[in-house]
Parts: sequence; structure tokens; C-alpha cells
Amino acid sequence: MKNIYITTTVFSLALLLSSCAEKKKETVPVEESPSMETFEVKKEKLSTELTMPAELVGFQQVDLYAKVTSFVKELKVDIGSEVKKGQLLLVLEAPETISQVTAAESRLHSQESVYTASNSTYKRLLETSKVEGTVSTNDLEQAEARKNADFAQLQAAKASYREVQSILGYLQIRAPFDGVVSARNVNLGAYVGPSGKGSELPLFTIQEQRKLRLSVYVPESYAGYLSVGDQMHFTVRSLPGKDFSAKIARKSGALDSRLRSERVEMDVANTGNQLLPGMVAEVVLPLNAKDSTYVVPKSAVVTSSEGVFVIAVENKKTSRTPVQKGREFKDKVEVFGALNEHSVLVKIASEEIKDGTEVK
Repeated sequence: MKNIYITTTVFSLALLLSSCAEKKKETVPVEESPSMETFEVKKEKLSTELTMPAELVGFQQVDLYAKVTSFVKELKVDIGSEVKKGQLLLVLEAPETISQVTAAESRLHSQESVYTASNSTYKRLLETSKVEGTVSTNDLEQAEARKNADFAQLQAAKASYREVQSILGYLQIRAPFDGVVSARNVNLGAYVGPSGKGSELPLFTIQEQRKLRLSVYVPESYAGYLSVGDQMHFTVRSLPGKDFSAKIARKSGALDSRLRSERVEMDVANTGNQLLPGMVAEVVLPLNAKDSTYVVPKSAVVTSSEGVFVIAVENKKTSRTPVQKGREFKDKVEVFGALNEHSVLVKIASEEIKDGTEVK
């Protein structure tokens, strides 16, 4: 009995130790590589749109001022008048200018008479000198010099007369192109001039409204996606529900030093005069990539204090790759960096994933 009891005790103790070892073995955690969703980078042509405010202005616009000190004698047009190129808009009056024209004309006629007399004298002496001994060489040379001097004075008088005549032409203000008078700042009898109180405001402002310019400043990061001839659409608040289209006609080719943006202009045919200069429009600019770029989900790009990066997987281990973000569209974003078309990236990346982490 004693032997049976000892054997039973030993067997029970062995069984207890075996079960404890198994429990201990079960509680030891087994480290496994984390499971992450990955994808292979591919190139795409991302097409996005950018909505920007723009301004409509007259295709041509000019402020007309008086070139001589004068008074307003006649007004031929008013605000809103449609004018043609060369049409008389306003007549000015300057009595002193008329006196200058008369004086210049008198000087011209006087100088013509002086030159005619000296020229005749020289010709007679020249004919007489053909008979030897009748006229000295000195007298002939003096007559020729007098004639040349009078001719120079005559040319100066003609130039002075033309100058005064051109000033007289400034008293008539004419339209430089076809357009509409959008502003009038003078009345009959008003004093005007090239300087002083009479020149504070222009006489008229004329705009060409049948054709308008749509100007928009495109930020530096998007300027490279636009080209001359690209079609785009725009709307104005005063005409809800109406959509207008235009093509890019010209680009400035330089960035504004203050806005760091490039000025882009479109020519707009103003059919029916629906659009007015000064209107603010909203332009939808199509940003079409010229070349394919790497496009990844937004969740694959991490922006932190350490920079912007994606997490690449090489040999089943993670590696942070710095990138630069480009355009964004819905759930996608352009990235630029040390990537290739066979790169494998983690789809849902975070700062918690460190370099060298094994990936299942």
C-alpha cells in the first residue's frame, strides 16, 4: 500500500507540473509581422479644375484730356453714346491760340517775300557775272550767302506755322477707335488744360465694349498647366444661370512680384452687350497635365513635422520616402519624389509606422 501511495503521488505531481508547463507555454505571446494593405505606384494624367475670380474690362479703353489750355465750346456726345473712330466729340476754344496762328502766318508770308527778293538779286548778279569784269566775286558770294540765310529763315517760319497749326488741331477732340463713352467729366464753358485744376479728370472715357478682356491671375503652382488656346468657362453673378465660354488669348509670361501669379487674358465677344466692363466673373480653369505623373491615394501620404513622405515597402520592410505633393482631386493626389512604377507603398500610412518595420 505504501508503494502504491508513493507511485500515485509521483504521478500526480508529474501531471501537475506538465499542465503548468503547458499553461505557461500557452501564455507566451508570439510576435507576428503586421498585416498592411499595399499597392503598386502607377502613372496617370490627372485632370482637375480651378475656380478663380476674374475681371471683365474693355478690350480698349482710353481717357481723353485737353492738350492746350482752353474752354469747352461744344459737346457733341454724352455718356452712353456710341462713337466711331475719328468722330468729333468735343470742340474747345482758345483765343490766344488763334492769335498765334495769325502771327505765325504773317511771319511766314514776310519771310517768303524776303527770300524771293534775295533769290532774285542773286540770280541777276549770277547772270551779270558771266560778262567778265562786271561783278566782283565777293559781291556774288555775299548775295549767295544772303539768299541761303533767307531760305533757312523761310524754312523756320514754315515749321513754326505748322507747329501752331497742329496746336490749333488740338482744339478738336476726336474718338481714337469705335466704342462707347463711359464717362463725361466736363460741361459747356468748363476750363480745361494739360496741367492745373482743369486736368484733374479726363474729358471723356471711351471703352470698346463689343469685345472684352477677361483677366485672371493664376497662382504660380498652376500657371504651367495652361496654354494659349485652352477653352474655359465663366459665369457672372448678375446673370445667374448663364454660362459663357472663352479661349486663352495671351499670357504675360512673368509672375507678378506682389501676387506671385501670372496674368492670363481671354478675349470675349460681347454679343448683345450682356456683359459690362467692370463685372467680376468666376472662371473655371481646366488643369490638364501634359505628362503622366505618379498619382496615389491621399491616405498614402503623411504630412508631419518631419516633412511629407510616403511609406515604401522593400524586402518586406518599410522605408519612408520624402515626396512633394502636387494637385489634389477627390481622394487622389499627385506626388513627386524618388519613386518608380514598380514601387510598392502602404495604402494607409501613419507616423506610427517606423522605418524597418516588417510587413506581412
